[in-house]
Amino acid sequence: MQQLRFHHVGIPTREKLSEDCYNKELKHHATGYFETPYGVEWMNFDDDNTLPEIIKTTPHIAFEVDDIQEALKGKEVVLEPTSPAEHVTVAFIKDGRTLVELIQFDRPESEIWPHPEKFLLK
Repeated sequence: MQQLRFHHVGIPTREKLSEDCYNKELKHHATGYFETPYGVEWMNFDDDNTLPEIIKTTPHIAFEVDDIQEALKGKEVVLEPTSPAEHVTVAFIKDGRTLVELIQFDRPESEIWPHPEKFLLK
């Protein structure tokens, strides 16, 4: 059995987000995760983004896991494992009404996406 470690909450929005947070390759804007300590990410997807509609319209909760393939066994997979960044693998599952993102890091997250103030209130 794997331990789930909270990572973030993802919230799709139709609100226009800053061009500073645009990822041309992934065809979406994502902001908030690095700007605050709370682990909330706001996302806005391009019209031609090919992700499943449920990911583009439904809030999700994300957990870090040690073995994403093991974590997917027996689950309703919405998005098969994919790599949005080097050393990072993500997949989405649906559990009842809940959309869940599972994330596996092949190196410490702090080396991939440094953000030393995550989960720290000043």
